[in-house]
Amino acid sequence: MPSFEFFSPCPRGLEAVFVDELHEIALRAPLEVSASVPGGVYFTGGPAAAMAVNLHSRIASRVLLKVAQQSYHNENDLFAFASEQAWEDWFTAQHTLRVDITAMKTAPVRNVGFAALRVKDAICDRLRAVTGARPNIDTATPDVRVFVFLSATECTLYLDTTGEALFKRGWRLDKGAAPLRENLAAGILRLSGWTPAVPLYDPMCGSGTFIIEAAQMALGLAAGGERHFAFEKLQSYDMSAWPRLKAAALEAQQIARSQHRELNIFGSDISGDMLVKAQANLERAGLRQLWLKQVDACAMVAPTETPGIIVANPPYGERVEVRGQAPRARGQGHEMQTGRRDQNEFFREAQPDEASAEFFRAFGDALKQRFTGWQAFVLTSDRGLPGQMRLRAAKRTPLFNGPIECRLFRFDLVTGSMRERRSDEE
Repeated sequence: MPSFEFFSPCPRGLEAVFVDELHEIALRAPLEVSASVPGGVYFTGGPAAAMAVNLHSRIASRVLLKVAQQSYHNENDLFAFASEQAWEDWFTAQHTLRVDITAMKTAPVRNVGFAALRVKDAICDRLRAVTGARPNIDTATPDVRVFVFLSATECTLYLDTTGEALFKRGWRLDKGAAPLRENLAAGILRLSGWTPAVPLYDPMCGSGTFIIEAAQMALGLAAGGERHFAFEKLQSYDMSAWPRLKAAALEAQQIARSQHRELNIFGSDISGDMLVKAQANLERAGLRQLWLKQVDACAMVAPTETPGIIVANPPYGERVEVRGQAPRARGQGHEMQTGRRDQNEFFREAQPDEASAEFFRAFGDALKQRFTGWQAFVLTSDRGLPGQMRLRAAKRTPLFNGPIECRLFRFDLVTGSMRERRSDEE
């Protein structure tokens, strides 16, 4: 059985919990974690390893198979290097193609777009020389995606085994104005230490991302059980393990959905329209109706007498203004940046107006007065949010929601929260 090297990107800040998840997935298909870096994890294994990670990981963004790595000096070197690879072993000219490139600031290329074009031309020329035909380019829904990573001295070529990014589970019908990515929500649930035995409440559930991820985790459902993957279209990729992995996931899904387990998962939102979207997404995800209510987060009460965990992704900064105000203009983010960008380029300090400041004060008061014994995890791009809520953060974890730099604040809600111990340093 051949062994491959893989790189799996994930939301920055979730690398440690992603490594933990990979160790769990290794029980389904052998793999070995090699190293973690900001924004992803390297691992090795056979073809089944990539299948299992694509199928079961809730934190990965995609799984990339390393084709080759070599030093380079300019775009001509990239063309020559890509021309040497036996792409015809992996796909044909009848497959559509897309090339994505990520370059470090120190990469010796004049233009990232031109470098990507040279790699694309090399691949197409190679296939034409070998097969007599060139593949068509499709930037929207390609059959095959090649990823190129450029460091200061080395070029690494990858084949994508995923297809659409893994945070697209296949169940989302309605997402609202500014959705939380599913893999970030799953990572936050892991960071919180939540387990299915502990009550979970999202008082600003929107289209339901947190509660759906939690419900599927509680039921042991495969994250990618409702979708297809790019490795299914690759040639020379050993698919012998796929029927077994897929059948096991489908069997677990059928068992879980037939048991009608009572879940300690609760969601509410001030918007009735958002709750309609959340319910539609629940049905698409194959979940029975969870506890959903139309409630202003400032007037919320604990949905259970047993203390649990609150998770919230409130309106903030570049995401959307509080209480229906128009969103601020912002640049478009990308799953993998195709240029040289500083990691803080997209960070914008939220500037709360009087209405939003009043809302967060009332939200903080509701937490202090009616959720004693609970822990609250709040994701925001506003570093000053604890002050607006008049709560001290017990911990703050830097995370990225797409291109937006955020903080996940943990609040331990005990009597006299204003006198809690000093917050941890970032």
